[in-house]
Amino acid sequence: MADAKVIPFDDDRSRSGGGSRPVRRRTGTGGGARGEGSTAPVSALPGVQTPSPASPAPLGAPASPEGGAGAQRPGEAGAPAERGGWERRIAGGLAFLRRRVTGDYDVDEFGYDRELTDQVLMSALRPLAESYFRVEVKGIENIPSDGGALVVANHSGTLPLDGLMLQVAVHDNHPAGRHLRLLAADLVFQLPVVNELARKAGHTLACAEDAQRLLELGEIVGVMPEGFKGIGKPFGERYKLQRFGRGGFVSTALRAGAPIVPCSIVGAEEIYPMIGNAKTLARLLGFPYFPITPTFPWLGPLGAVPLPTKWTIQFGEPIPTDEYPPEAAEDPMLMFNLTDQVREQIQHTLYKLLVQRRSVFF
Repeated sequence: MADAKVIPFDDDRSRSGGGSRPVRRRTGTGGGARGEGSTAPVSALPGVQTPSPASPAPLGAPASPEGGAGAQRPGEAGAPAERGGWERRIAGGLAFLRRRVTGDYDVDEFGYDRELTDQVLMSALRPLAESYFRVEVKGIENIPSDGGALVVANHSGTLPLDGLMLQVAVHDNHPAGRHLRLLAADLVFQLPVVNELARKAGHTLACAEDAQRLLELGEIVGVMPEGFKGIGKPFGERYKLQRFGRGGFVSTALRAGAPIVPCSIVGAEEIYPMIGNAKTLARLLGFPYFPITPTFPWLGPLGAVPLPTKWTIQFGEPIPTDEYPPEAAEDPMLMFNLTDQVREQIQHTLYKLLVQRRSVFF
């Protein structure tokens, strides 16, 4: 597909030196310094060499009130560049829509649409991360610039906004602009609309096969081992890590030889303070829990608006796994030790960040 052509506002033919025509002549008046047939002086465009007196004016150069060709009017500085920027944005947007309509775009074997994620989904989430939650990112250099890595983070907040903010934090703060591929619970892929968006954003089912495949492809994979136990815990147990499962994520990292990067997220626990759980209603709806907060369901849809807490996301030092032999993935004792090491590092960093922060909202 041919790229969109951007037409510049200034005439580049004046720089090529070709296609000139004789300038208009005018008669001097009032004892004039110019006689019949004299030519008007020519002022050079910015960055263009001044032509000799015998040289004709560039093609299409308008005469200024002072007789100079192409003189810039007051207040017009930078206007062509600004208009050119808008032209490029509009052209890029139209090209994006055309590719969407014609199906001329790529997705990987998991359904990940990189262009849609960068152009639409990230643009929609970025204001929430930068202006609403004011996410502060630390230790981003602990995520490698290339090759696979497994980011293991705590999970909280009643709704999984922490995973989305983590995705934005990695992409926007990493020097290489890397993308985080999150492992999500099967419930995510059972919900209409959410299922399609999750696939397009690069999320995939939280299973060992998909995770190992992504790591072997050199992707950054994100996992939150607490699962629903972490995201749906009561407000009174905030920042207390739940059980990390049976260490499946460690086994996956060992098989792929990918480093494990612990990640601690502070601020997500308070966006929806969960003070109750309507278990009967949750069973009827097929949800793992049905949260009751100080604002939901009492305020209706307004109760679903998260509180504007201040977030901090810190990535810890990576734990290498490539030094272990291939059969280490089958060693339950090693998996238990590595799982406990990752969990303890995340919990210690959470307590440290909590001590350092001034307020929940500032």
